[in-house]
Amino acid sequence: MDTIYTHFLRLAGSDMLSIKINEPVPVTIENLSSILCCTPRNVKFILRKLEDQNFIHWKPGRGRGHHSELTLLRSLNDALESNFTELLFKGKLKEAIELIGSVQIDDLMREKLMLTLHDQMGFRSYTETASGQDTLRMLRSRQLGDLDPASVYTAFETYLLGQICNTLITYNAHTDTFLPALAHTWESNKDHKEWVFYLRKGVRFHDGRVMTSHDVQASLMRLFDTNCSSLWLYRDIKRTEVNGDYCIRFILHRANRFFLHLFSCIRMTVLPADYDSNQNLVGTGPFQITEMNEDVIKLKAFDAYFGFRPHLDQIHIWFLPEPASSDGYYDMSGTDRLSLPGSSHERPHYIDYPALGCQYMLFNFNVPGCHHTLPFRQAMRIVYDPVNLVNDLGENRITPASSFLPWKSAAQSWEATSLVDAQALLEQSGYQGESFLLSYKKNKDSDVAEWIQQRARQIGLRIDLEPFDDYLDVVKTSDAPLILREEILEDDWQYGMIHFFKNQSNTLHEYMTPELQSILDSLLDPFPQLPHSERSDLLEQAEELLRENSWMLYGCHMNKKAELHQSFYGMQTSEFGFLDISKLWIKNP
Repeated sequence: MDTIYTHFLRLAGSDMLSIKINEPVPVTIENLSSILCCTPRNVKFILRKLEDQNFIHWKPGRGRGHHSELTLLRSLNDALESNFTELLFKGKLKEAIELIGSVQIDDLMREKLMLTLHDQMGFRSYTETASGQDTLRMLRSRQLGDLDPASVYTAFETYLLGQICNTLITYNAHTDTFLPALAHTWESNKDHKEWVFYLRKGVRFHDGRVMTSHDVQASLMRLFDTNCSSLWLYRDIKRTEVNGDYCIRFILHRANRFFLHLFSCIRMTVLPADYDSNQNLVGTGPFQITEMNEDVIKLKAFDAYFGFRPHLDQIHIWFLPEPASSDGYYDMSGTDRLSLPGSSHERPHYIDYPALGCQYMLFNFNVPGCHHTLPFRQAMRIVYDPVNLVNDLGENRITPASSFLPWKSAAQSWEATSLVDAQALLEQSGYQGESFLLSYKKNKDSDVAEWIQQRARQIGLRIDLEPFDDYLDVVKTSDAPLILREEILEDDWQYGMIHFFKNQSNTLHEYMTPELQSILDSLLDPFPQLPHSERSDLLEQAEELLRENSWMLYGCHMNKKAELHQSFYGMQTSEFGFLDISKLWIKNP
């Protein structure tokens, strides 16, 4: 923030002075010294600068005991808007974003500044150079999370990894097949206990080094060295053999028909063998990181990419501070807004992309309470009724859920449930009128939490709300007995579901007791050895176990929406329903 604006905003926003525009207020140098956080000597220097630039009128007191007079010539909002616009004009997005979150402003001004910021986002074509640079700038309403493939746990960061890095193969959800990526072909023996991958030659990391089978081997070993929470999936690997720079063999303890899924998932992202997690991520993907900090991640198209080079040259993703997060502009977990300069009044183009997975409720079995009884959980099943949830709240809650998989939910006959039945179940549970705490994500799930609280009140159940601010802290341990969360699955839904059931660091494991988890583990143990159809049946049995015991309550399936200017082409969805920015291009920018 410019110093002159900083000083004025401190004066105009001071509770100590309560100054109104064009109304003289008696002040002392000592007061101003405290407000401006400087010495009395510097106060006079600052006042002269503010007066020279027509921010204030200053009338010093004459003689001992006489107060000086300070008159504001501009309003707080006027100065704030001028400062904000000036920062954007100079390309200082970081300072502009910080300004929104650092000053107490009213909702109307915040919305106005956000709209101004929105106009500065979207697509820009810079033609100062002969080749030109096409840049897309976006905002996200939270900080950037973990980008380590071994520990990443949020959908957006996983999606970003797929733009920066590659795996040996990729999964095609439309055809339920695997496609070459860093490996151009692969094979297994008849009993599925040996798998061999043949790597492409000449694939380069972003630092210029050539990728080899040694990097693949090191990437696998890194999962074990870091005690990755997904190690259960790789437990069948007995050893690896590097046969030259472009061939790697995996020898297993037992047959594994699920093996290809493990090398198309984000965990087995191939990194350099000497990768240092303290430095920026180095991959082989279509975009490389040029700058990354808590405020922004800047990506540049990788000219030496082994696939098709992206059409866009740069992607800048800025992160809003928490106080300004409620507007949700460019929040890719909700609505993506990709625009062109001056296009705010033109009709946008919308595309919908329902994501696999759903919102759900868990019970914290690590804390005491009557939620350990089945009748209580069945009563909550009626309170948190999927049909009423969709009917009452709507918006991007598109269909009731009885499974993570929308097609499974669609096959069920649905009708709304009665709270009268819930009241009878609550009486059976031994409930004595105590208050139950419900943990949920602030802003994102606030309306659902309040809806649950209101419905629970109708049957005499007291629910208090525990919002948590940190969007990234999805596995935060809470003492709340009721936990509201959302799971978005990978396009490879079999991998997504088994990963949810077996991931040692997610919410399911956080709140289920070891005894309950062992029941689920025993059921799923043969999963990797089974053919595709039998794996599907086993996952259905696992979901049915959760439904029968009401260990987890399914809520609703969510829809994502993208708002794009009509000149955007190449719109394809990527992992978790996000737009694949490596395919986007602009017609006649």
